[in-house]
Amino acid sequence: MTEPAPRSRRKRMTGKERREQLLNIGRTLFAGRGLDGTSVEEIAAAAGVSKPVVYEHFGGKEGLYAVVVDREFERLLALVTEALNSAIHYRGKLEKAALALLEYIEENPDGFRIIVRDSHGGTGTGSFASLLSEIAGEVEYVMAQEFERHDYDEKFAPMYAQMLVGMVALTGQWWLDARKPKREEVAAHMVNLAWNGLSGLEPRPSLDPRRRRREMERMKSRAAKEAAKEEKAAGKAAAKEAKAHRRSRPADDDLPDPTPHPA
Repeated sequence: MTEPAPRSRRKRMTGKERREQLLNIGRTLFAGRGLDGTSVEEIAAAAGVSKPVVYEHFGGKEGLYAVVVDREFERLLALVTEALNSAIHYRGKLEKAALALLEYIEENPDGFRIIVRDSHGGTGTGSFASLLSEIAGEVEYVMAQEFERHDYDEKFAPMYAQMLVGMVALTGQWWLDARKPKREEVAAHMVNLAWNGLSGLEPRPSLDPRRRRREMERMKSRAAKEAAKEEKAAGKAAAKEAKAHRRSRPADDDLPDPTPHPA
């Protein structure tokens, strides 16, 4: 009679591994239900452990939530800061920062859903507003340098930094659920508005400098053709007006004889 194979024993997690497991589970649950909608029982059940294990590592769900928020906060701040410092040209800095935010949202939707909510009052962690303030501080430094280079008033740099960060952040919140168009296209359109303004929007914005250059050349060529067309039309209109004016003048035979006649 064949003896049954010995049952394989599941490897016991180390304290570090268990902590990471709880953080990952907590992030998913908090993203879907928020702090108040998530219980310690649900976290423990999802991890396959008892409630005391959660308390042992984090002191409760508030402690777990605080670590999750802080991690996502630092991760996103580091990504955007690195993006701002990785490009030389100022348009490139803005492009990379916008793309970094969208990449984070695409790859960490649960993390972004958590940090866009105001943190729970009892956690002592940062909120989305404080995260944006941190990022705006980095942008302000970049803006101040650019303002000085162009001889603009540097005192307005903080205000412009808030404007740029607010525009990117709100677009990111919208794209979290919309997910269309692709992140590169969204970033290109954001930079198009921020860099060119409404009066100078590029019809087909791109993050690729070569494509932008070709598009600008196409726009210049089109503008030159339109200008030539308008000039030609104006010339025709002027010629037509002159012709009509000549037709409206009386013929020489119809004019009164200016020579006086004897009475």
